[in-house]
Amino acid sequence: MDEKELVQQVIQHNNHEAFSILVERYKKMVITTCMGFLGNFHDAEDIAQDVFVELYESLPEFRNESKLSTWLYRIAVNKSLNFLRRKKRETFLQNFLGNRTKDSAGQTIDEIIGKQHSDSNIELREQHKQLRQAMGMLPENQRIALVLSTYHELSYKEIAEVMETSVSSVESLLFRAKNNLRKIMVKTKP
Repeated sequence: MDEKELVQQVIQHNNHEAFSILVERYKKMVITTCMGFLGNFHDAEDIAQDVFVELYESLPEFRNESKLSTWLYRIAVNKSLNFLRRKKRETFLQNFLGNRTKDSAGQTIDEIIGKQHSDSNIELREQHKQLRQAMGMLPENQRIALVLSTYHELSYKEIAEVMETSVSSVESLLFRAKNNLRKIMVKTKP
């Protein structure tokens, strides 16, 4: 079945098998998108579940004006950014109240990469860590465009659809993001 048929099966017949097929098709893409923003695999998995719950609940509103993947990217980006905002507020409140306990249940992307390459190039891992930190310092819209372009290799047109902006805005965002990233990396270089 193609994507449109699966969507129709879910909407018209509440077909759970069709929805499972959609989840399997897009699961990796959604988790990877969330990882691009969160940097934590367990958080990315949790947010991905939220993305698919929202997809299921709002699928009747999908009008096939864009690809389902574009819609999923948008949901994943929004859910990831909302999670980061919520986490930032919680951290602020914990610090303000003097409770500085850390949640060590989740692994960061750097820890996962570190386990996969425990005896490999330490310098490369450090550069990856610095890059992730620098990306976190970018303005939100630049970070979104950069993650979608770099990690997901979306075209400017696809990024524009996800971000609900123009292609020229995406070009500008990516240009500024790359320049700002270079400046941040130069400043933070040890």
